[in-house]
Amino acid sequence: MTSAAIRSAGRTLLWHCGKALRPREQHQSLSSPWISRLIQRSFASYPPHAVVGLPALSPTMDSGSIASWNLGVGDSFAAGDIICSIETDKATVDFESQDDGFVAKILAEAGSGEIKVGDPIMVTVESEDDVGAFADFKVDASAATSPPAKEASPSSSAPPAAAASTPSTTTTAQPTRATASSGERVFATPLARMLAKELGFSIEQIPGTGPGGRVLAADVKEFTPSAAAAAAESATPAPATKSIQTAAPVPGEGYTDYPLSVHAQEVAARLQQAKRNIPHYYLTVDINMDNLLATRASLNKTLPEETQLGVYEFLLKAASAAMKSIPNANAAWMDSHVRVYDHINVNVVVGSGDSLYTPVIANLGAKGLKEISSELHSFMAALEPAGQGQEPPSVLGGLGTFTVMNLGMYGIKSCAPIIREPQSCALAIGALEYRIIPNDDDGAESIYKEAVMMTATMSFDHRVVDGAVGAQWLAAFKTHVENPNSLLL
Repeated sequence: MTSAAIRSAGRTLLWHCGKALRPREQHQSLSSPWISRLIQRSFASYPPHAVVGLPALSPTMDSGSIASWNLGVGDSFAAGDIICSIETDKATVDFESQDDGFVAKILAEAGSGEIKVGDPIMVTVESEDDVGAFADFKVDASAATSPPAKEASPSSSAPPAAAASTPSTTTTAQPTRATASSGERVFATPLARMLAKELGFSIEQIPGTGPGGRVLAADVKEFTPSAAAAAAESATPAPATKSIQTAAPVPGEGYTDYPLSVHAQEVAARLQQAKRNIPHYYLTVDINMDNLLATRASLNKTLPEETQLGVYEFLLKAASAAMKSIPNANAAWMDSHVRVYDHINVNVVVGSGDSLYTPVIANLGAKGLKEISSELHSFMAALEPAGQGQEPPSVLGGLGTFTVMNLGMYGIKSCAPIIREPQSCALAIGALEYRIIPNDDDGAESIYKEAVMMTATMSFDHRVVDGAVGAQWLAAFKTHVENPNSLLL
């Protein structure tokens, strides 16, 4: 067939799935079942080319945004090269090539906003000589449907040229921003959004230093709210308690799917990211609880039954005392430096399942046992509206300097907890149980005795706390628990 005959064939629109590109999360491959790729061959006015659409990176993904481009117009790529990074509501993933070619046109600039799955993001060609032909390339309206404007009439339709010019107009915004105006979409990494939420910051108030003004995790960590912003926030009345709608279980043949709440999905995403990013190591110690139990019983004789102390309060106080003795463990990994905190703010794990929360006991070292007990009771009371399908109060949120979880109530002997970013320590408390141990009383007839023992396991971030410092922390914790009178000093 002659070239004239080919040109007379007009435009041909073909759809092709999953061969050219595949996404990769961070440094790990994602096993996406399919990736949509729109190939448009225009023999009449353009050389052979491919219009690549935004891929679906998960079964539930319906839109995303371009976080950054690794290649520019005219750049070549080979199998395995990362074309761009795509931000979804859960993660930022890399878009990796499986073929060879050249980038002829970028249709969606970084930071240009949400893009629907399948909408064109770039044009590729096989020959470098064909790149120049796409300098004025516009996406045909019949080839891809762009999202309608917010205020556009349902019957109105913009011409292809206007639709194609929208991304370039949007991306003329300044590369760095102070703060986002009301209603403006803020581009931020998933970790930055998570940290902002846990610290109680509004992501719109945080200046971004990333590409296109994107808010990075480091920006959140370094952010200090202004006095005006803090005053405005404190003057804003608390919103009314909102009801959280949870989808009903979906039965299948031999199974039932239970949809997760947004909170449960956020917790799962944070745990997965922390386990992947933090180099965990674990140290375990057995502790004699006899003296602590005796001190607790003595103090409870002077207290009403409804305000009596539990063992957990003593253990939290001992943990803060150990952190005071070994302050290098009360720290966080900040990418370029290690931050050591002046105050000891402890996240305690309460609830379970969809009602799992980690409220903060602030400045734990300065509080007495009764005050600690009172805060624990307030946390448990706050769980009731959360368990009834309502939005939990803000008292159940916040980010401390390390985390303590008590699994002894479930009969668990020991547990190796996952550290929550950016903390560097997490302590797990096991069940109290009677054990036979060597008798340290030289005057006793028996060489063994029965004692109430507890196993405590501490997870450490090896980037912040090395093994020797971790061992010193557990030794200090053991000393304070076995000698509870030291908590008075």
